[in-house]
Amino acid sequence: MKANAILPMTDSIAHRVASLGFDVEAEGPPITPLTRAEAQALRASKPQVSPWQVIAAQAVMGCLSAAVVWLVLGQPQFIESALYGALVAVLPGALMARGMTSRLSSLTVGGSAFSVMLWSTLKIGVSIVMLLLASRFVQPLSWPVLLATLVLCMQMYWVALLWRGR
Repeated sequence: MKANAILPMTDSIAHRVASLGFDVEAEGPPITPLTRAEAQALRASKPQVSPWQVIAAQAVMGCLSAAVVWLVLGQPQFIESALYGALVAVLPGALMARGMTSRLSSLTVGGSAFSVMLWSTLKIGVSIVMLLLASRFVQPLSWPVLLATLVLCMQMYWVALLWRGR
């Protein structure tokens, strides 16, 4: 009975997709597996970006931000706020990179999925705790400078995607 109830819905979806100009019944080109040499050539043409390269880029961006803050504003509390903002991006990112690149995180597919969730949760938690403790470590604290630097450092993930290319 459930199959009969689902069938009209799939016909409806197929009709909607066909009405958008897509041919539901059309088959694409045949999929052929790559040879070993072709796979190696593909890997060589699309190099992986190491998570440690992203962490290094975040640290460089944090230092550049602190230098710009020093040149523009010139007061120590702003420089410390910028450096702490960079630390809020770099330290949890390094923690996650360390956990994700460990041998245990890639033993099984299920273990890898669990590892991603665990280290992502830990990264978010450490970031939140660091932001909550910011006013204790940096006095006086400039939230706009800290948050601006944090955002700039986090944008390095997008830059890493650009490094990879298409």
